[in-house]
Amino acid sequence: MLSHPLKQHVIDGEKTIIRNPTDQQKKDHEKDEFEVYEVYTVDVLVSSGEGKAKDYGLKMKTSRAFFTFEDEKKARIGVVECAKHELLQPFNVLHEKESEFFAQFKFTVLLMPNGPMRITSSPLKPDLYKSEMEVQDAELKALLEFCKSKSPEKKKKKKASKTAENATSGEVLEENEAGD
Repeated sequence: MLSHPLKQHVIDGEKTIIRNPTDQQKKDHEKDEFEVYEVYTVDVLVSSGEGKAKDYGLKMKTSRAFFTFEDEKKARIGVVECAKHELLQPFNVLHEKESEFFAQFKFTVLLMPNGPMRITSSPLKPDLYKSEMEVQDAELKALLEFCKSKSPEKKKKKKASKTAENATSGEVLEENEAGD
């Protein structure tokens, strides 16, 4: 798993979150701090094989020419211009050996003052998935339970109470202004 912060026009930001890093990644990786209002893409990769996913290589010559945007006639002028201005960027498709299974689950998280908020992807339904493995790290378990315990009903109640507070504080402000 390799996740990055997102910024406008930048898919892979400077900071990284690495699960199961290689020895080289451990040496190269610098410790970073999460900050409120940062946006991260969380990229979860699962493999029944060795876990060494490879970029998919296009087999047809015309597909490779189009994908690299080298041949203007085949890729068309508009697409080439978009590529030159970095409006289009290739996104690698990963695969495993033919007899193995490979899955990727990706979503975007906004770091808010009251905790992480997933802003893309459909909700994960853990009841549909069974695993022989279990999370062992107590801190990670607590974080997962914290995220799991948040429900839409609680959020609606908080919003309603904040609206009531704002209305009340506005009334008090108006009374103070009237008294001045």
